[in-house]
Amino acid sequence: MISKRTAPQTPGDNFTRYRATKASALRSRRIRDSSSPSSRRLEGRRPECPPDLSSPSPPASPVVMLRVGPEQRLFAAHEAILRASPVFAEQCRSQTPSPPSRAHPYIQRPGKRIELPDEQPEVLSCVLEFLYKGDYYPRLRHNARRRAWELEESSVDADGQSVGATVWHHKVREVILRDTAIYCAAQKLGLPTLQRLALRKQGLHTGIQCNTILSSARYAYANTPDTDSKLRAHYLALIIRSRGTFKRSGTMQMEMEKGGKLFF
Repeated sequence: MISKRTAPQTPGDNFTRYRATKASALRSRRIRDSSSPSSRRLEGRRPECPPDLSSPSPPASPVVMLRVGPEQRLFAAHEAILRASPVFAEQCRSQTPSPPSRAHPYIQRPGKRIELPDEQPEVLSCVLEFLYKGDYYPRLRHNARRRAWELEESSVDADGQSVGATVWHHKVREVILRDTAIYCAAQKLGLPTLQRLALRKQGLHTGIQCNTILSSARYAYANTPDTDSKLRAHYLALIIRSRGTFKRSGTMQMEMEKGGKLFF
């Protein structure tokens, strides 16, 4: 009988085999962990290259300066906002922006300018507020309980007239209804939505004096085309509705003696 003789094992051989088994187990565990969903999420979040923080991002839209009225009050607005008006868009298109200065290459200077010498600053402020926010103060809101439109924070003065309803206009040197001036400005700038908004707001004012209505009507007729059927019709309806008050008005009699388009 031939017997197979095995070599005796030494304690060092068992230790070596144990270390090899443990190393292979750790290696397979690392492979499984690297392919786990959490590690893949971390790798997905890791940017390919660090962001460059030395150069700030350029502005989204150039800034345009507007000089308004005889005192040339300055307003600043983004060109992208002004382009909602065809008139402003054409004026911006016809100008070339100024290059940035060498000292501050990342600061964009307002190179484009728009001159509005005949406009009232308070009126243009409302136009810009509308272009940015879709409304101007006081904002229009719907009263669900009354099922009617109203102006927020509306109040009247000691004479019963709506506060903030009028503005002094340098072009006619008279006090007129602010919404009328906004309507006419919107008509010139090609903003029909603002025209409708101004007309609706004007109808919500109360206690307007006769001389203010007449001066506003003159301004409306002088600054709207003959084809306008909204604002002119509003004033004619207002005068007819308040004919009893206008009959007793000396200002009304003087206006009728002058004649003009308002009285045919």
